[in-house]
Amino acid sequence: MIDNFYSSSHEVTPLTMAVIAQQNENGSTSTLVLEEHEEYSVPHPPSKIIDYACKFFGSSLRGRQDGTRGICGITHKAPVSIDPTSGMYFFPTTSPANPKCSWIAHSHIDQVNQGPGRQTEIVFKNHKSILFEISFGSMLNQVQRTAQYRYLLDNRIKYLQNHAADKVAEPFA
Repeated sequence: MIDNFYSSSHEVTPLTMAVIAQQNENGSTSTLVLEEHEEYSVPHPPSKIIDYACKFFGSSLRGRQDGTRGICGITHKAPVSIDPTSGMYFFPTTSPANPKCSWIAHSHIDQVNQGPGRQTEIVFKNHKSILFEISFGSMLNQVQRTAQYRYLLDNRIKYLQNHAADKVAEPFA
């Protein structure tokens, strides 16, 4: 099932800047995928795209959320590491159960600006900007929590890499 869905047209990669919820013509939720140099629509909700991306790297969205909780205690709107070795850390703009939830790649953010009303503007490193229906304070909190999670997980990975020679697993007999 995952192989049928997870084709190169749906792939979340280190070039993916955001996976944005949008309403299609019949009222159901689809996704606008923003890459550094292109954008395209996918007929699945953003959290499903993130879940499949996590599964491609051996876990699931739920598994990654549980991992975040275990590392830094974040339980609601938890950021996830789709693949820490390639720096793919994403955070949700609202509860992932909400069909309007979009996901933003932490490493692509250049600026977070107050938008009109309860909106916040994200300016990406490639100078593209998007307005999100999330308060400025909530967006800043999500960015900071993702930075904290990223720091803690990266440190764990570096620690294991530095001490790997001491703890080589026994080969199967």
